[in-house]
Amino acid sequence: MKLRVPFIATRPALSRRRFLRGAGVAMSLPLLDAMLPRSARAAAASAGPAGATPRRLFGICNNLGLRPDLFFPTTAGRDYVASPYLELLKAHRNDFTVISGVSHPNVDGGHPADISFLTAAPHPASSSFRNTISLDQFVAERIGTLTRFPSLTFSVNGAARGLSWTGAGVAIPPEEKASEVYNDLFLQGTPEEIDAQVHRLDTGRSILDAVADQAKDLQRDVGTRDRTRLEQYFTSVRDLEHRLQESREWERKPKPVVDARPPGDLSNPAQYMDKVKAMYDIVRLAFETDSTRAITLMLNSVGTPALTIPGETITDSYHNLSHHGKTDEKLAQLKVLDEWHMKLLAKLLDGLAAVNEGGEPLLNRTMILYGSNLGDANAHSTVNLPTLFAGGGFRHGQHLAFDRAQNYPLPNLFVSMLQRMGLEEDRFASSTGTMRGLEMA
Repeated sequence: MKLRVPFIATRPALSRRRFLRGAGVAMSLPLLDAMLPRSARAAAASAGPAGATPRRLFGICNNLGLRPDLFFPTTAGRDYVASPYLELLKAHRNDFTVISGVSHPNVDGGHPADISFLTAAPHPASSSFRNTISLDQFVAERIGTLTRFPSLTFSVNGAARGLSWTGAGVAIPPEEKASEVYNDLFLQGTPEEIDAQVHRLDTGRSILDAVADQAKDLQRDVGTRDRTRLEQYFTSVRDLEHRLQESREWERKPKPVVDARPPGDLSNPAQYMDKVKAMYDIVRLAFETDSTRAITLMLNSVGTPALTIPGETITDSYHNLSHHGKTDEKLAQLKVLDEWHMKLLAKLLDGLAAVNEGGEPLLNRTMILYGSNLGDANAHSTVNLPTLFAGGGFRHGQHLAFDRAQNYPLPNLFVSMLQRMGLEEDRFASSTGTMRGLEMA
């Protein structure tokens, strides 16, 4: 009988800054057991994706939420009585479902929870927090090569704060300027600019081939677990190379032509609502031209000063109004801001409903999730999140009311959305299945 003895690491640790180099490129490596000290190593011993008629998703997070007393209906089911805010969407009552009593399990921490809105990664305020893949990127990894842009991520007054995260937990910087997004979507570069971009893509696509021999040598020199990690890592790189090749082909294809005028530059953060409208207009154009099928938008209300709104007097910053302490003056001004959000959302639904695609409104092909990481900004609460889900070919016109004390998992809605995209998935993050009570049309 073979004697089993504890594994003792004897090799010196690999440098954590080791690179594979070749043909003028350098490829970093993932963290491997072989990079740990010996003691640590011993202890550790759309229609469907290719369908002809595409489906799309648009995730929107207003990170200061909405006044719950004016957003949530007091009755449930299909005969619910619309709340004051939902009255502003009454023309589209049968195009959306309002949902109460939902949240992300174990997503806490108040304001920092916005970065978990589309990931549901737990404890975002923790010092050891690491985010997970966001819903849009999960989709983009599977069908992103079908469009010029695998996904788009935007923000209003957000700077580097967005909703999109890669599978490695890396934030994708959002685009803030609608004018620059318009240029990327619809303005064709010069032949020289196109050639330069193709060259960059070619360079990126050749990285793994350039270091192939060194990669094989490394795999022979490390343990079984490290070999597995390297295989997974190199598979991910190959997948990226495939997507780069698809991107290369898109560079040669003419961009779509649209009649819409380019948006102006809105540099003043106080022009918040104008910025929201501009982004909504860009989203409609991007979906109408099938430039992408997954978009996210962070409405960074936290970083917004006193707004400039015609006919209204707003005297304090958005953040301070949301922390109103139940004072009448702040509540009244916050109501004005919330109502503007509902009016702009109604116009977005109008625009999508007016576009015909394949014999039906574009709205029927586009899922829109509008919500927040905060159920009540005044209390920094991350339960009972205000959630409105529109379009996408579901039987809407209802209020799904879950337990507001023992919340239903919002990620269940994400699973329903993935399945509507044609992806055969039954779990996402902390989900327990598809959303109960939500049926496809």
